[in-house]
Amino acid sequence: MKAQIQQLMFQALEQIAAEGIIPADQIPQPVIERARDERHGDFACNVAMVLAKVARAKPRDLAEKLIAAIPASALVEKVEIAGPGFINFYLASGAYHSLVPGIIEQGHGFGRSEIGKDKRVQVEFVSANPTGPLHVGHGRGAAYGAVVADLLGAVGYDVHREYYVNDAGRQMDILATSVWLRYLELCDEELTFPANGYKGDYIWDIAATLHREHEEAYKQRAEDVFAGVPADEPAGGDKEKHIDGLIGQAKQLLGDNRYRFVFELALNTILGDIRDDLGLFGVNYEEWYSERSLTESGAVNKAIERLRNSGYLYEKGGAMWFRSTDFGDEKDRVVVRDNGQTTYFASDIAYHMDKLERGFDRVIDVWGADHHGYVPRVKAALEALGDDASKLDVLLVQFAVLYRGGEKVQMSTRSGEFVTLRELRKEVGADAARFFYVMRKCEQHMDFDLDLAKSQSNENPVYYVQYAHARVCSVLQQAAEKGMDVEVSQGAENLERLEESYELVLMKTMARYPEVVEASALNEEPHQLTHYLRELANDFHTYYNAHQFLVDDTALRDARIKLILAVRQVLRNGLNLIGVSAPERM
Repeated sequence: MKAQIQQLMFQALEQIAAEGIIPADQIPQPVIERARDERHGDFACNVAMVLAKVARAKPRDLAEKLIAAIPASALVEKVEIAGPGFINFYLASGAYHSLVPGIIEQGHGFGRSEIGKDKRVQVEFVSANPTGPLHVGHGRGAAYGAVVADLLGAVGYDVHREYYVNDAGRQMDILATSVWLRYLELCDEELTFPANGYKGDYIWDIAATLHREHEEAYKQRAEDVFAGVPADEPAGGDKEKHIDGLIGQAKQLLGDNRYRFVFELALNTILGDIRDDLGLFGVNYEEWYSERSLTESGAVNKAIERLRNSGYLYEKGGAMWFRSTDFGDEKDRVVVRDNGQTTYFASDIAYHMDKLERGFDRVIDVWGADHHGYVPRVKAALEALGDDASKLDVLLVQFAVLYRGGEKVQMSTRSGEFVTLRELRKEVGADAARFFYVMRKCEQHMDFDLDLAKSQSNENPVYYVQYAHARVCSVLQQAAEKGMDVEVSQGAENLERLEESYELVLMKTMARYPEVVEASALNEEPHQLTHYLRELANDFHTYYNAHQFLVDDTALRDARIKLILAVRQVLRNGLNLIGVSAPERM
């Protein structure tokens, strides 16, 4: 409806341009907004105020000429001028009636559009280090990234979903060494596990696999492993130097091939778990992109060379530095350490260079809020490379804080004390988790109330919305049991019988659905859609409690069945975009 009003307004602008009132080359695309107050109609347009100077006329006078030029339409009941020159449209009741069969006919396609047609967008999200299972904090980024991607797909973009696998670097070496040390304990070696090692039960599980399949083939004496290694923190030493020393010992004592085997076992076990976990959460990717491949393909060296050729690298203290301060960063950043090893940052530069080289029109990164300071340096690197940094959009997601029984659940990946995403799914279900995760703006703090998510009450938003869908299905089931013919006829027959205020409210709310999908997608704000679905569910429940649908009046029954079928379709479409099921029974 909004698009139709916009078209009518554009035709009026063309007409007054033909009359010489405004220049033909200065016709703008009129902005149509929904009226905030029903007394001011359904839609409002401010174009008369925008063009008053160009037309050398008072806004209200120009508005009068525009109204006179608006083509006749069955959609519009009347058009009025308000305030300094707003043009307010009042829709005819039939305009909303005609919406109902359109929703039923379009089905899954209702609300979808081609705004992003022929544009490619990459959405990279989760990308958690494969050093342990996904926890509930990762779950919010997973749900948010997946819904943003699906929303963009719904408005026509060609979406490429990607997970960046951090399969190289120090954290992965800490993981491999942690697994090996637990393996040594299973070989009856007595040792003090490092403070900076990974301590979760999953480390024991991987170590047990190594021991079960290879027995003591990877065994070394504990005294040899710890020989010459700097003291750990509890003994008054440095935990970072201690773990680095153990990594060095693991590589030396095992040799390249055997160390690489332990490394790959740990990586592939955890990465496989992450893939399964996300798949069961309804999150799938077109590509799992390996960080290690950037080095192997020469992309990291290529990025460093491009920065050097552009004059943004310099040497200091044996290391290679990027002049990120030239682009507003708080300090310059190391890309090559004094030992010749490239940094994580160098890999990230190469990765984003590669993203743009793949031809995406837009690149979206979904990161944890703790990466806030990382954004300007990545954008700085893209600018230094001569790439268009404006194509990169970084969305920061606050981790969710889990509450059970009113008490905060403590979590730490390193210590192994956390609630996994898998445990959350089993406790509250994937539907509740997905819905709860996207109910607020991504940058807003989120408290995840497990008790509320499991409750079957109106206070539980996902239950409330799903129950509205199930209620429609229940009405249809009741009709079938009573032998009533509820076969929906084509077109708008009998819809003029929808005269109740609750019915008009429902139709007006459904009319907004395409606009909500568009705004949610383009603003990367899934919470707009969840809020809308709660509103539509509330309108339906109110209607359900006030009126009977299976009345003896055949024409009225037909109209009301059509109306609630349209409600069911919109609820189903919206829930589908969030990755939540639309159950027929609850």
